[in-house]
Amino acid sequence: MQLGTRWNVGDQPPSRLPVEVVEAIASVEGELAGVSTDGWRWTLTWLEGRPVVELDDGTVIRIDHEGAVIVEDPA
Repeated sequence: MQLGTRWNVGDQPPSRLPVEVVEAIASVEGELAGVSTDGWRWTLTWLEGRPVVELDDGTVIRIDHEGAVIVEDPA
């Protein structure tokens, strides 16, 4: 596992993320409309060369071995 970076909800994700992952992040953030996300952050790590992005609420976005973007809802 390789450490990446953290950023606040609503801020620009790191430019090295694939566009499909950035779109998934935007979709998750869109679903949070009306929810107070003050202080919530995304954490990016790399596992086997693929990004794993986790939100403070437990939502995880990753790319599987076939290249599909998976969004795992904590609920």
